[in-house]
Amino acid sequence: METPIENNELALTEVNPETQPNKRRKKKSIVWEHFTIETVGAGCRRACCKQCKQSFAYSTGSKVAGTSHLKRHIAKGTCTLILRNQEKNQLSPYSAPSKMGGAGSASEPPKRRYRTSSLMSVPFDQDRCRHEIARMIIMHDYPLHMVEHPGFVAFVQNLQPRFDMVSFNTVQGDCVATYLREKQSLLKFIEGSPGRICLTLDLWTSRQSVGYVFLTGHFIDMDWKLHRRILNVVMESCPDSETAFSHAVAVCLSDWSLENKLFSITLNQPLGEIGIEYLRAQLSIKNPLLLNGQFLVGNCVARTLSSMALDVFGAGRETIKKIRDSVKYVKTSESHEEKFLELKQQLQVPSTKSLFLDDQNQWNTTYEMLVAASELKEVFSCLDTSDPDYKEAPSFDDWKLVETLCTFLKLFYDAASWLTSTTTIPTTNTFYHEMWKIQTELARAATSEDPFISNLTKPMQEKVDKYWKDCGLVLAIAVAMDPRFKMKLVEFSYPKIYGDEAASAYIRVVDEGLHELFLEYVALPLPLTPTYADEGNPGIMKAEDHSEGGGGGGGGGGLPSSYGLSDFDMYIMETSTQQMKSELDQYLEESVLPRVQEFDLLGWWKLNKLKYPTLSKMARDILSIPVSSVAVESIFDTVGKEMDEYRSSLRPETLEALICAKDWLQYGSSPPEMSNALVKMEF
Repeated sequence: METPIENNELALTEVNPETQPNKRRKKKSIVWEHFTIETVGAGCRRACCKQCKQSFAYSTGSKVAGTSHLKRHIAKGTCTLILRNQEKNQLSPYSAPSKMGGAGSASEPPKRRYRTSSLMSVPFDQDRCRHEIARMIIMHDYPLHMVEHPGFVAFVQNLQPRFDMVSFNTVQGDCVATYLREKQSLLKFIEGSPGRICLTLDLWTSRQSVGYVFLTGHFIDMDWKLHRRILNVVMESCPDSETAFSHAVAVCLSDWSLENKLFSITLNQPLGEIGIEYLRAQLSIKNPLLLNGQFLVGNCVARTLSSMALDVFGAGRETIKKIRDSVKYVKTSESHEEKFLELKQQLQVPSTKSLFLDDQNQWNTTYEMLVAASELKEVFSCLDTSDPDYKEAPSFDDWKLVETLCTFLKLFYDAASWLTSTTTIPTTNTFYHEMWKIQTELARAATSEDPFISNLTKPMQEKVDKYWKDCGLVLAIAVAMDPRFKMKLVEFSYPKIYGDEAASAYIRVVDEGLHELFLEYVALPLPLTPTYADEGNPGIMKAEDHSEGGGGGGGGGGLPSSYGLSDFDMYIMETSTQQMKSELDQYLEESVLPRVQEFDLLGWWKLNKLKYPTLSKMARDILSIPVSSVAVESIFDTVGKEMDEYRSSLRPETLEALICAKDWLQYGSSPPEMSNALVKMEF
């Protein structure tokens, strides 16, 4: 056997010495620092690892295997000896050695540096890997049991053999630890927010007959940004009881220390009088109910819109089924769709919409299906001429009815679309316009001579009237906090809603409510945070700030005797109160701002908080009241949400941790330095 060829020696590059016996070159690959070439037979040579002595194919006859598999051996951790040395030195086998390290380094010629991946020098961290697995499970709703699935275990072991696989209980504890860490961060953020907080309650059902109340907090921070965070998921054993919501609210207030900070509650379903009284009685003990609690409980506008959409679908059930069957006929067969598109091109129908089947649990998809089909009605009407198998084309009356239904649905669709933004959260004032428009259009439709339209309108009017009765004052005061409208829009729109004679009384109710609420903010400064108090009192100086150089002798700096000044103190209090009261009137009397589409309402109040110190506090709380209690993806739902069997099988604490942490992580997470301080959980 030949002597092994070392890395800096000249080696023959050809495998047939008879043809080119004298041609030599230096081997440049860095792998030759770790391998030698040995001849094992005629025309067969193998590469031998200097560390573990394992051999690999190099050349057979005229075929050369290359060096990729050799690189994998030393770079991917397969060689146990190199791996052991790497752990000691924290260096990759591809990293260039230090110029000053090792004996004789000064005499050795400098070796060529090779560009390597920075990932190869990252030390392995078991705790960090556990932290990332927990984040992955939380963010993507993976089941906790996946860490015990054979396929996942095999994948991880091949990816990183040194990782000690975790069990179900361990990863459950890691997920809860992530939740607790993120909760501490959010708790500090909420404590530092100067305004009050509004809650939404969304009740989910389950097959186990227990309910889950999702409590989401809405608040405006110091920088006048509106935030929305899931705070709790509370399991209720008797979700139909009158006390279910009040119990869930009590848990949330205690868990987040929100006593004296709650402003309003928005529910996803109507609450009976007994349930409302439970809430009022519970909250009035530690939480002041502003404006006699008229903001305490509100209804979810998304549920109201969905309910009215179902009324429309119910009125046109048979026609909608015909349209759905026709769309299904086209979309479930490639040949049918080709004939449909050919006919559309022949008829030169200008519509750019594509047909699709609706999801009957999402009413917006049914509306969009009807709109697309209506624009292509000419094609459907002629389709039987080119496709004899199509025999159930909707009639002219059917298409006419679809247009009528879509007129109503568009009102609800446009209003609900405001709630579906994933980048910005709409403020309360936005929905005054939408609900006013719906009310006006329904009132006009109710006077239609077409009995179908007038009869269809009645149940929808009842639902809008109920929502307006419960939430109209909140929406009106919210729109008054918009300097583009103030009370002017209320004065303009109420006659159109209530008629000229009755409108003045309703306008007076809004005006009085607005002034009464303002007086409560004047009389009861909110003891929330020092920042909140400072924002409302700019320019106020402490008494000791005036004491320097203000001694009783000379200079005219001393105060006169207090004779007769007790009445003066009373006068100051009265005039100051009048001044504070006029802050609202001053705002209302000033001209409205020009209407621009991209107006930043919260940004305007941020700039004017010094001009309106008390009114800005009130605006901050009013504009944070949510009109919808459901998540963005559930705005168009026609059925209530149900917890799946897997989640229902989890411990309530684990379920809450997974759902809340997923919501919080999308807004950023706590610093990764905290990942090693995993909270130890026992299960």
